[in-house]
Amino acid sequence: MSDIQNDAGANAPADDNSEERIRAAFKNKNWSEIKSSDSWTIFRVMAEFVEGFDKLAKIGPCVSIFGSARTKEDNPYYLTASKIGEELVKHGYGVITGGGPGIMEAGNRGARAANGKSVGLNIDLPFEQFSNVYIDPDKLITFDYFFVRKVMFVRYSQGFVVMPGGMGTLDELFEAITLIQTEKIGRFPIVLVGKEYWTGLVDWLRTMVFEKEKNISERDFDLFHIVDTPEEVLEVINDFYSKYLLSPNF
Repeated sequence: MSDIQNDAGANAPADDNSEERIRAAFKNKNWSEIKSSDSWTIFRVMAEFVEGFDKLAKIGPCVSIFGSARTKEDNPYYLTASKIGEELVKHGYGVITGGGPGIMEAGNRGARAANGKSVGLNIDLPFEQFSNVYIDPDKLITFDYFFVRKVMFVRYSQGFVVMPGGMGTLDELFEAITLIQTEKIGRFPIVLVGKEYWTGLVDWLRTMVFEKEKNISERDFDLFHIVDTPEEVLEVINDFYSKYLLSPNF
């Protein structure tokens, strides 16, 4: 999923739109206005679910790659994400990303290079986010609602690879962990790539969230792995599925 570059929006006139939304939230509405607005929203949400289910129902086993939209092409993590996408395809998996630039582009690029399934779940944003050119044309979906997009990631992914990223990436990481922790979805493998990047966060989770405040359990740390290389990513995912005598459809 993408990390929105707030740099571009910092000096943009988006504040006026934000103020308008805040004021609208406090505006008293009659029942007719509420019913009309909510009904229209329901139909828009339904349309996005229908399109998502229709396009993704037959894509086969896929792994989602999350990471920052800001990552440049010459960044080592971009190159790693591209190699991971390529290796996933060679091992029989398709690749799903948030459809944008940066790490998302890299994952789709690797999948395309290996002639595999390259899926993009794009999101319509006022700035930065745009679909990359390495997505299969019939597997590109653009959403208005983040929560619908999240459902698609979870429903059609058999694993999650989390590259370095910002707020959006962290949101997707903890969403996946929470859904597995609460047994709302199966215990699919979650692989964090970049020990230098992720170790500080995991140390904080262990010392503060677990040891001091007791807000999570020791076993929650077994829900994810931290690695550095594409080879280690594939080892984690393939080892997981070999335990259940499952394999992707080649």
